[in-house]
Amino acid sequence: MTKKKLQIGVIGLGKFGLRFAEHLMAFGHEVLGLDSNPVHIKHAQDSLTQVFLADAREKEVLEQTGMGELEYVMVSVGDSISASAMISMFLKELNVAKVWVKARDSDHRKLLEKIGADRVVIPEDLAAKQLADRLTNPGFVDYLPFDHDMIIQEMTIDRSAGQTLRQLDLTNRKKIQVIAVQPIGGGKPTYIPNPDKELEAGDILVVIGHRSQFESFKL
Repeated sequence: MTKKKLQIGVIGLGKFGLRFAEHLMAFGHEVLGLDSNPVHIKHAQDSLTQVFLADAREKEVLEQTGMGELEYVMVSVGDSISASAMISMFLKELNVAKVWVKARDSDHRKLLEKIGADRVVIPEDLAAKQLADRLTNPGFVDYLPFDHDMIIQEMTIDRSAGQTLRQLDLTNRKKIQVIAVQPIGGGKPTYIPNPDKELEAGDILVVIGHRSQFESFKL
């Protein structure tokens, strides 16, 4: 099945905004960028689908550039609390379904959430938390976006070698769901794996579960 191509707006093309936009382009989506800084526009113009040099704090600009017609918009306008709040408010007034906003701290996040931002991210906090998890939790891959206590984890088969997923019964025993198996030696991973295939020592399971379920638990 072909993955749906999205049209996504990014307001603020500084370091974070541009990197975010470039990743979206790499995933095959179309990205409309908007920034009031000519230098940022120059850096972004060859990387994104379309860019606009304009001030997003004016509601008419959001309408004229088509930002208000998109389903997803990321607001990344530096440390300006007033600018990010005003732009977010205008986008919600224009009925943008998903407004994501970069915040500088927890107080900024609370304000943006009250305005109606659908998702508020503090990149430094998220990066620090992920780094701490990677250091203290070997095999950690990522969080689920709606609950950071639900994580995606890699687990290497050791003493469970020779058993099948059905025999391990991780879903019922540990409330852990296996979503893929990476065979030992780096073979092609299997998604929604066969529950009756024997596992070998060194196989890697990619699983989803609550972080508490992984404490002192090995396969």
